[in-house]
Amino acid sequence: MTYIPASLRLLLTGLLSTVVLLSGCTSTETCQPDPEVAKVPVTVQLQRLEQPFFQIRNVAQAQQFLQQQPAFATYFLGRKQFPSEDILAEKLVSLATNQGLQKLGRESAAEFKDQALQAELKQLFQHVRYYFPAFPVPPVKTFVSGLSQDLFVNDSLMVLGLDFFAGSKASYRPNVPEYILRRYEPAYLIPTAALAISSKYNQKKLTDQTMLSEMVQFGKSLYFAEKVLPCTPDTLLVGFTNNELANLQYNEGKVWAHFIEKNLLYNTSPFTIQKYIGERPNVPEIDKTCPGRVGAWVGWQIVRKYMADHPNVTLAQLMAQQDPQRILNESRYRPKRK
Repeated sequence: MTYIPASLRLLLTGLLSTVVLLSGCTSTETCQPDPEVAKVPVTVQLQRLEQPFFQIRNVAQAQQFLQQQPAFATYFLGRKQFPSEDILAEKLVSLATNQGLQKLGRESAAEFKDQALQAELKQLFQHVRYYFPAFPVPPVKTFVSGLSQDLFVNDSLMVLGLDFFAGSKASYRPNVPEYILRRYEPAYLIPTAALAISSKYNQKKLTDQTMLSEMVQFGKSLYFAEKVLPCTPDTLLVGFTNNELANLQYNEGKVWAHFIEKNLLYNTSPFTIQKYIGERPNVPEIDKTCPGRVGAWVGWQIVRKYMADHPNVTLAQLMAQQDPQRILNESRYRPKRK
């Protein structure tokens, strides 16, 4: 199970800047740790690979690094894509000795301290294992790749590309549009990891290629992240600003009416679906101030309503549910225009 974060970090922009934000928990006063979750046994194996990486000075040392990290070399560095391991080793030497990348490595290390990162990962893994007791906690490696890959996760390995999330003060930033770049900040690292893990459990009927299917699929992923990171604001889960999220909440009925009036829910055109689900600075079809990925946010609200109306449905049962029409019907999701 690999993960391309840009396809799972979702959502929108809104319309009235004076609306009060109603996001998730933002302080320990309103969000207390669940004592049952705290009892879940989890051991976090965290290894900072950028440290031995930046000690590489020649091909022999690079080859030794690769031999010591076979899974990392295969899954994250893409060893099999290189004509030979010598060529990969030469590339690693070039990167490890690059002064600009070394500086970015120091900046990334300053943003992510071992103790704090380990504590955040432990809480994340405890919550996942609370809902999914068989969840195999992967060993976690951090790395600075020169902004080539931000995150990878499967059952046996998680790699966090810290340079992507080093923040606005870093010497180098990912080469992406501003509306995506704002999600590459330190606070988004763990939510991004949670969304990645969700893909392990988020089942889908592959023959259902409708807009509704995509909306609910993304909605389930966001709901998963919300449950395993219960004290994380909605803004960090979906990647919207406070105003964008507040405006969407205020105009939820208007946004939903657009999907209904334009007969979009059962549209199967990839081009049309991408307009509402994919990365865009805005969705002018709804309003010039409506942000991209709005369909994913609407899917999240449908899933939230479904789960609120069905308190006996577990998170595992939700993620295994492959019928988006059933979730929509039983959610009775009908937000009204204001």
